[in-house]
Formats: sequence, structure tokens, C-alpha cells
Amino acid sequence: MAEDKQTPEEEVVEETVETPDVDTDATADVDPIVALETEIAEAEEKIAEAEDKYLRAHAEMQNMQTRYAKEQATAVKYASQNLAKSVLPALDNLERALQVEADDAAAQQIKTGVEMVYKTLVSALEDNDIKAVGAEGEPFDPNFHQAIQSVPADDDHPADTIAQVLQKGYVLADRVIRPAMVAVYN
Repeated sequence: MAEDKQTPEEEVVEETVETPDVDTDATADVDPIVALETEIAEAEEKIAEAEDKYLRAHAEMQNMQTRYAKEQATAVKYASQNLAKSVLPALDNLERALQVEADDAAAQQIKTGVEMVYKTLVSALEDNDIKAVGAEGEPFDPNFHQAIQSVPADDDHPADTIAQVLQKGYVLADRVIRPAMVAVYN
């Protein structure tokens, strides 16, 4: 009986050993090729993924550089906006001072000095691409003008044109610093 128990185990072992040997011999020639092809395919896939990531990162860097350059150009272009906003009330006061009539020679000299300061200031603003907007007779444009009053239109004055400028507006390049306050024919 002991021999019977050992024999089936040995037979089972022999069968088990023989079956893998036959399979490994048949697949031993194929497995390295298949394994290498699989590794090559995986490596090519990883290379493609890495190349895609690189191209995306490179494109993102170019976009960031372009965006930064645009932001810098905009900052330089509109750098004088805050200064202009601060100076405009002084310019308005100089315009009001020039509207006063000078009665004597001393007042006329003062008015001449104020006019020189006014012209110098306007010239400095224009040199920095800051220009006045809003003149009587111009078509009303809500992008540049703020209607404060309406005046009845007549044959000589068509509707939606500026009747009177109450306060000049100013633009820096293409950006409105302050809209002109106007009366509009309606």
C-alpha cells in the first residue's frame, strides 16, 4: 500500500514536470520575442506620452510668454492713466480760469501766464497719447460721452449731436479715462 501511495505521487509529479517542460520549450522561443515586442510597444507608448507632455508644456510656456508680453505692453501703454486722472481736475480749473475776463493789464498778464501753463499741460498730455474728446456738433457716442442734459433739436441741430460740452472727456490711446459730460440735442 505504501508503494501504491508513492507511485501515484511520483506519476503526478512526473506528469506535472513533463507538461511544463513541453510548454516552456514551445513557448520559450515565442515568449522572449513577444515579451520584447510588448516591452517595445510599452516603451514607444511611454515615449509618445512623454513627447505629448513635452509639447504641451512647451506650448504652455509659449502661451505664458505671449500673455506676459501682452500684459507688459498694456502696462506700459496705460502707465500714465493714474497720473492723467490726477492732473485732469487741475486742467479743468485752468480752463475755468481762462474763461474769466481780464479787466486790467495785471489781470491780462496773469491770464496770459495761466494760458501758457494750460497749453504746456495740454501738450504734455498729448505727448503721452492723452487726448480730449467731446466737442459741440459731434455725434453723441455713449462710449466717450455722458449725457447730462437734453436740448430740443431743431433744423440747424440734428438729434443725437452734442449741444454743449459741460466738462471735457479724455482718452488714453483707446481707453476712456473720463467721459465728456455733455448736453445732447434730442
